[in-house]
Amino acid sequence: MELLKLAALDPDDLAVISAHLQDAVLRVGDLAYLPKERRFALVAHRFDWEAPEGAAPRRRLTGLHFDRVLSVRCRGISREAPDTALELLAITFDPGEAPSGTATLVFAGGAAIRLELECVEASMKDLGPVWEAESRPVHPLPLDAA
Repeated sequence: MELLKLAALDPDDLAVISAHLQDAVLRVGDLAYLPKERRFALVAHRFDWEAPEGAAPRRRLTGLHFDRVLSVRCRGISREAPDTALELLAITFDPGEAPSGTATLVFAGGAAIRLELECVEASMKDLGPVWEAESRPVHPLPLDAA
């Protein structure tokens, strides 16, 4: 099985990483901000969207890190509850004065992490283990989308 490894150096690259991490599940304790290294990192169980058609749904252990992080702010996340599960919905990017900007990790239930970035420099890498998932994530379409 091929391990996925992606790098992001601009907002378009970051959108690709976001698509691969949609519906990833992680624990609050799997988040880390290292201010001296200006790095934010996490380990998640991502849903394997690129699995072959008809294959059983599966998840993979995956790491993600951002470099050149100037600051981190959280909403709806308590570091005192490290076993709390989070479901990542998307990673967005709002440009600032080029090449800086803000990456936001958006979680189900309204939680979010905002990363003030000097520039976009991120990397996602599968770490090896793959296992069968209980189900495939479902995203209902809004009524007016049809």
